[in-house]
Amino acid sequence: HPMGVNDRRSIPPVMSEPASTHPLLLAGTALSGTFLLLWWRQTRTKNATSVDAAWALAIGGGSLAAAIAGSGAPLQRWLAGLLVGLWSVRLGAHLLRHRVFGHAGEDGRYRAMREHWGERANLHFLWFYQAQAAAAFVFALPAWFLAQHPATSLAPMQVAGLVLFPLAQAGEWLADRQLERHRRDPGQRGRTCRAGLWALSRHPNYFCEWLSWCGIALVAAPAAGSWAFVQPMAMFVLVRYVSGVPYTELQAVKSRGDDYRRYQAETNAFFPWWPRRDGATR
Repeated sequence: HPMGVNDRRSIPPVMSEPASTHPLLLAGTALSGTFLLLWWRQTRTKNATSVDAAWALAIGGGSLAAAIAGSGAPLQRWLAGLLVGLWSVRLGAHLLRHRVFGHAGEDGRYRAMREHWGERANLHFLWFYQAQAAAAFVFALPAWFLAQHPATSLAPMQVAGLVLFPLAQAGEWLADRQLERHRRDPGQRGRTCRAGLWALSRHPNYFCEWLSWCGIALVAAPAAGSWAFVQPMAMFVLVRYVSGVPYTELQAVKSRGDDYRRYQAETNAFFPWWPRRDGATR
């Protein structure tokens, strides 16, 4: 029968397998090794831009593996593979196109990190890459839990998540298009994008990314319980306080100066709201 969020039986059977052959242990080891190789590559190229695309695609790969190997109902396994897989393919393709293959040199955020860390940059990037591997592991967990879920019908919480997820993805796609259009306009060179969603938030793409994971959490919650909400909380902390907003804004202030400082004073950093003129932001 459908299991509740707090039902202990919702813990998938895979969690009880021997530690030495546990699929999650094997997946974690593979992720750590992959990101170690990517770190070694950036020590040669001095370019860490590809780590974001690798992170997104690694989560999708883990989710696909979970969907294939899972023992749950076909409906839940399809959800595990498709939902996180669609997120992974959309974000991974966008990052590869615009930041890896369509961008000369290192992305400004990582350039700012490299300058900030100085001579110890490679050492700091080592833990940063392993943190990315750990994050990819954590973000693939909803799919692992969901792929073991035996329910043959959708719970109301899952329906809510399936409504929220595409809306958030559409918002992120729209924010990306608006920013791309701004960057292609020669008349806007050196100026901050304030069009559309960017008038309501300085980082609407990050906000919609977080909202997408809130949708995924709702879909995974009947199988994973409270563990499903670790991902949106982690996403919020990462993009708002660690590798997203802080370094993006550090680079933006360097490149756009007072124009971006005015934008910071007028526009909320993360949660969308109408522009303010009193300098009070959230």
